[in-house]
Amino acid sequence: MSVLAADLRTRALDAVAPLRMGQVAELLGLQVRVTGLPAAVGDLVAVEGSTRVLAEVAAIGPGGLTCLPLGETSGLRVGDVVRHTGGPLRIPVGEALRGRVLDGLGRPIDGGPPLDGLPLVGVGLGAPPALSRPRIDHQLGLGVRALDALTPCGRGQRIGIMAGSGVGKSSLLSMVARGTDAEVSVIALVGERGREVREFIENDLGPEGLARSVVVVATSDAPPVERLRAAGVATRIAEFFRDSGRHVVLMMDSLTRVAMAQREIGLSAGEPPATRGYPPSVFTLLPQLLERAGTSATGSITGLYTVLVEGDDMQDPIGDTARSILDGHVVLSRRLATAGHFPSIDVLESISRVTRAVTDTDQRADATRLRQLLAAHRSVRELVEIGAYVAGADADADAALARMTRINDFLRQDMDESTSLADTWQSLRELVA
Repeated sequence: MSVLAADLRTRALDAVAPLRMGQVAELLGLQVRVTGLPAAVGDLVAVEGSTRVLAEVAAIGPGGLTCLPLGETSGLRVGDVVRHTGGPLRIPVGEALRGRVLDGLGRPIDGGPPLDGLPLVGVGLGAPPALSRPRIDHQLGLGVRALDALTPCGRGQRIGIMAGSGVGKSSLLSMVARGTDAEVSVIALVGERGREVREFIENDLGPEGLARSVVVVATSDAPPVERLRAAGVATRIAEFFRDSGRHVVLMMDSLTRVAMAQREIGLSAGEPPATRGYPPSVFTLLPQLLERAGTSATGSITGLYTVLVEGDDMQDPIGDTARSILDGHVVLSRRLATAGHFPSIDVLESISRVTRAVTDTDQRADATRLRQLLAAHRSVRELVEIGAYVAGADADADAALARMTRINDFLRQDMDESTSLADTWQSLRELVA
């Protein structure tokens, strides 16, 4: 059955379904407790108070439904009528989404035309079976030399970009959005500052980047359910384009704020706090979300997920869990960022787990040689700074010191600059020759 036929069938069933109603029994913090209304976990209900507020069923118990609102709860009262919307959240998908900006529930917020007529699909979709995924064997150009040469990204790979706050994660994503070889970019801005959204769309992404992108936004002031659903909405849109035969880049900024939204939801639903206050549902959510990206028989989703580590501690619970699931990670260094080195990628701490599958022997040899030079320079840097290093003591260190200016020129890149894969590998060959 086609997506359009399935959508028409769903709408027809909703039209003839009996009206189900309940009432608000309690309002406490983020919770709205509803009685007298049968529903399943994940269903949407509408509270008809002084304003209409959607809420999602998070838990079910003897006392009724525990619902989490998707909007402002001011004005709601005990006794307000609650109606069942017919099922879980559904969003429009189609080619018309390219160039549009949506909120965390899939509704347009850019002032453009409505998305009426597009087929509606559920947000929750399981990951493809493991043995149905084609192997990753083709490098995807990201337009950033330090990434393409030293942490090469395969088409269908999932990579985490890990750093503390203010080190350049969002700026690096904007470079990738403009310079990637992918046909479609889906960008999820979850928990970001509202001030930065328009700057990202107009300055960082630009008209050319936006034309082949879909942007999903749930700012830091949005309810936790909307922030969490924004990740699912963006992933579902990426899955639509992948199933249509496209090669998609899914960029999510940030995975940590998605986990924080789930933490608020879990604690409000009564889950016990576990590791650093994160309930168990957070560590169930992460693999379910991240495994949905990857290759399929028709297309691919290459996932780039930023991870906001606490206090630059790469061993924090979300960062550690994300590294164990993802196919590689890129570490951004605050030391490089404060020194004006952009992008501030610490290439010696970054790794791609599909390097051998997407590069040839000569390319890997060149990348390994550059890593050896950088490692040798790091080992003698303090000795050089105090004047204690003697030339000739280490051949690799001597070679690194002689080429460090050229190496830094290769690793540095302006935000508006994009380099093709062929030019990147050629520049690397000339640098290490």
